[in-house]
Amino acid sequence: MPGDTLDNRMTDIPQETTIPAVILVRPQLGENIGKTARAMLNFGLTDLRLVSPRDGWPNPAAGPAAADADQVLTNARVFDTVAEAIADLNHVYAATVRHRDMVKTVVTAEQAAVELHSPDIRGGLMFGPERSGLNNDDVALADTILTIPVNPKFSSLNLAQAVIIAAYEWYCFKNDMVARFDSRILEHATKAQYQGLFDQLEDALSQRGYFRSDDRRPVQMRILKTLLQNGDFTSQEISTLRGVIKSLTWDIRQPTDDE
Repeated sequence: MPGDTLDNRMTDIPQETTIPAVILVRPQLGENIGKTARAMLNFGLTDLRLVSPRDGWPNPAAGPAAADADQVLTNARVFDTVAEAIADLNHVYAATVRHRDMVKTVVTAEQAAVELHSPDIRGGLMFGPERSGLNNDDVALADTILTIPVNPKFSSLNLAQAVIIAAYEWYCFKNDMVARFDSRILEHATKAQYQGLFDQLEDALSQRGYFRSDDRRPVQMRILKTLLQNGDFTSQEISTLRGVIKSLTWDIRQPTDDE
């Protein structure tokens, strides 16, 4: 039945809606399906969908090639048509390097990775059979064309190679987001804190005679504001900068002879 798992039950693989599905359309070799599963699991993708695999499913050649990514194969779902395989998705990328006689946005794997992390996208990465790739009817069902820049004199990629490039970009962007979230996003200074810094800086510079012309003052402040905002400071960093400015504007009390 379309959409059934191999043994009609789900495994313990978490199927987060933000994780894109990988759709193999009419794959030919079980070894390539296994290698694709391995590539997927290397980079955290677990939703494998097969559309009319040539040699049927399950395929005994897939397991050894998967190199312990059996959980992805076990959870793989088989569909009769592309339309059925992508029915629950709202944005599908069709991987192809050939020119198509249709108007569609073309992106790289890196660009697709950025878009696929949008909370509004339940995405899929669709790849065609080894010999010929996706046909025009397959591509017509996709929203965007995904292309991987390769040597134009030798543009043939193995199925699993193409999958691993897209999976790698998705995983890198995901983990870069996590790293930035863990280390900085909760500490970002507010606009109000920036404004306090700007006001303090402008007042300090005014006292020191930095602004030689009232006409140039707004322009100079815009430049300084842009420079500081490009620093992407945390709240603590803003506080430190304000403390530095304050110390530089203190009147240095000269000691008297009595001291």
